[in-house]
Amino acid sequence: MAKLVLWDIDHTLMAMRGLGGELWAAAFEEVTGVPLREQASVTGSTERVILRETARLHDIPFSDDLFTRFADALGAVHLQRAAEVRERGHALPGAATVLAALDKRGVRQSVVTGNVRGVAEVKLAMFGLDTYLRLDDGAYGEDGEERPELLRAALARADVPAVDAVFLGDTPADVAGGRDAGVRVVAVATGRTTRAELQGAGAEVVLDELADTGRVLDAIGA
Repeated sequence: MAKLVLWDIDHTLMAMRGLGGELWAAAFEEVTGVPLREQASVTGSTERVILRETARLHDIPFSDDLFTRFADALGAVHLQRAAEVRERGHALPGAATVLAALDKRGVRQSVVTGNVRGVAEVKLAMFGLDTYLRLDDGAYGEDGEERPELLRAALARADVPAVDAVFLGDTPADVAGGRDAGVRVVAVATGRTTRAELQGAGAEVVLDELADTGRVLDAIGA
């Protein structure tokens, strides 16, 4: 049985229906003084990578200080507009039920996400998903640039070997990251990536959704 289940957030547990892009643009303009003209690709990327590449598109020098200020601003704007996050976003069907079922079985759960921690906390809290997650065991956009790096950070914090962990995500980057870190991956085709693309990326198991709790628990090994 899996001892640790790690969850991606966006398009795996929840969706923001476009609000995330608006809040990102607001934080970007706040810290750079430049209106956002174009954002780098976000699918499967961490916040650090997205900011670095977006800054390059605007001829803005990237630095650790810029990222720190941006992370703070992004977390703050999500907190300020938390009611809007709740109104426009939503937990994906079955997400809360699966988290609750795993919690009832005593399975430890956390997140591995490209979001910075302040943003992750707001998103999860707005839909009550944080109740089931040990967020201190997770890894966030502040912890690295690539999924394998984040997964290894989470495993170290939870003090659980890779062989005893399962990672659920919705992108080829999630699948590749899990494989690289030695973690079994259950891919969920609830985002922008098709089942065929996830299988092609090397996912051993691909679910169409989280609504069938029994099937999800079987796939996880719980």
